[in-house]
Amino acid sequence: MFYHLLKHVLLGPLLRLLFRPRIEGIENVPSDGAAIVAGNHLSFSDHFLMPAILRRRITFLAKAEYFTGPGLKGRLTAAFFRSAGQIPVDRTGKEAGQAAIREGLGVLAKGELLGIYPEGTRSHDGRLYKGKVGVAAMALGAGVPVVPCAMVGTFEIQPPGQKIPKIRRVTIRFGAPLEFSRYAGLEGERAVLRAVTDEIMYAVLGLSGQEYVDRYAAEVKAEEEATRKKARRTGR
Repeated sequence: MFYHLLKHVLLGPLLRLLFRPRIEGIENVPSDGAAIVAGNHLSFSDHFLMPAILRRRITFLAKAEYFTGPGLKGRLTAAFFRSAGQIPVDRTGKEAGQAAIREGLGVLAKGELLGIYPEGTRSHDGRLYKGKVGVAAMALGAGVPVVPCAMVGTFEIQPPGQKIPKIRRVTIRFGAPLEFSRYAGLEGERAVLRAVTDEIMYAVLGLSGQEYVDRYAAEVKAEEEATRKKARRTGR
């Protein structure tokens, strides 16, 4: 109930009014039945803009930190994400990844739309990074299509660290659904999962026009942060 109140009364109309999103290819999102919408992730605003323009409800796997923040702000953020039906995901360790896959498969088993950012984190520099194979495991495990999605312009309105987004028009593109029935029963094969994930990311890249980096975003972020810390210590 709170999800529909946000989408149709409180937040959705405001977002559509302020950002006037150009919507391309929305007919590619199935009108019913289970499917995965897999997109790039450039901004905190992505969590709200895509659901605001979809006709169907979509459930996202959201990072657990949104549900565990301290203080009043943390409690309000957690309450918001829970009320909107989003699922917390612990992103640390192999077992955590398996738990996320189980949660995603549960959403798909109910015939619903599942939203996921295969990069696993927001891009810190606007580039598109290598996707993690969880999206492929869910697509093959549930036997559902994957709709690639590109958010264009959201990095410019709210890059990492900026709390209040700029009011500018953005574009949301959906590509033709990708189906992987040729790999049925092979979801346990790492090479297959990698191939499916790469195909999904290539489709997102074609929609977004971003520069692609064949490395995980979290690794690049960690390296850059380590370099900055070293520079501060040495005064260089």
